[in-house]
Amino acid sequence: MDLDKTGKFIAKLRKEQGLTQEQLGDKIGVTNKTVSRWETGTYLPPADALLAMSELFSVSINEILSGRRLSEEAYREAAEQNLTQAICVSSYSLHDKIVFYKKKWLKEHIAVMCFLGVCILAILVSGFFFGKPLLIYTSILLLAFAHGWRNNAMMTYVERNAYDGTG
Repeated sequence: MDLDKTGKFIAKLRKEQGLTQEQLGDKIGVTNKTVSRWETGTYLPPADALLAMSELFSVSINEILSGRRLSEEAYREAAEQNLTQAICVSSYSLHDKIVFYKKKWLKEHIAVMCFLGVCILAILVSGFFFGKPLLIYTSILLLAFAHGWRNNAMMTYVERNAYDGTG
């Protein structure tokens, strides 16, 4: 997939329809500057824009990404190449996905973690207040256990979503 070639093909299709960059942008919900960036090969259009242009211009997404109209045989070959390259230039790196899913897990489980923290803190304070070292040691042990649970549960969630996508 050559961004310059893709961009020139988008420009050609737009001109065949008699559209300006602004008119095309209005039809698919972007600015004329965004269309210009696609046509100059600066950026690859996102999936929703590719789908909209595919319908508007009556061409396949593979043809847009290949930068030319494709025969049946060339279509199959281009499909595999375009998919592979699209994955490689995905806007989200693995690191970005990991950070995203960690934050998502933390937001979804903040109430449980706060509850556990308050309970552990209550046990610790009780131990000091009543002079019971066993409660103090228990609270420390529970803190270590809670931390291990949080880390293990969060990383299991991240691995399911960021790596293999099984959710």
